[in-house]
Amino acid sequence: SSKIRNMEVQSADGVAVLEDCIGFSLTKTMSKVEEKLKKGVLPDCPDDDIIPRVGNEMGAEAQIRFLKAKLRVTQEDLANVVFECRKKDDENQNLETRLKDTEEENTRLQRTISLQQSQTEKYKMLSQEANKKSEGLQQELTALEKVLQ
Repeated sequence: SSKIRNMEVQSADGVAVLEDCIGFSLTKTMSKVEEKLKKGVLPDCPDDDIIPRVGNEMGAEAQIRFLKAKLRVTQEDLANVVFECRKKDDENQNLETRLKDTEEENTRLQRTISLQQSQTEKYKMLSQEANKKSEGLQQELTALEKVLQ
């Protein structure tokens, strides 16, 4: 995704051209292909489906127009894929941020729960001590009432 983010869309002769940071240029590549076509030298790729079989019957200018159109469509597809990748990267970044926030909230809540549990234990102990003291005082009161009678 970092390679995709480094790509920029540029325009050359009305054709959008994507160039990455390494220096690869579709414009230069197209120029080389155009030169070969003008010289009448066709690429010898019999199984290549870039130019359909009827392309052999096309003139050089028609082949150039065809290749430019095909390039334009391919570049539009690439631009769409780049856009979708950037959108997914942004979505992933947002989800990562939300996950981090949720994990921090979870940690904070765990600390709060732990503190409340220790306070609950403390109050249980105080309650038990108060009950024992109350029972002791109740027994002492009963004994004193018997003495008074």
